[in-house]
Amino acid sequence: MADAKKIKITLVRSVAGTLPAQRKTVKALGLGKIDSSVVHEYNPSTLGMVRVVAHLVKVEEM
Repeated sequence: MADAKKIKITLVRSVAGTLPAQRKTVKALGLGKIDSSVVHEYNPSTLGMVRVVAHLVKVEEM
């Protein structure tokens, strides 16, 4: 199997004032404070989570 694509997700806006489901999604992605970053596999479940909080995060391909 070839190397799976990876994406880097960075929290760029605060979760204050967002819906509880969006806060839980940010936490489930492994993000805590602003400017925290994580690397995840490029797959449909991760992309769905990113779509929910797209206004709070920045996504880069690696």
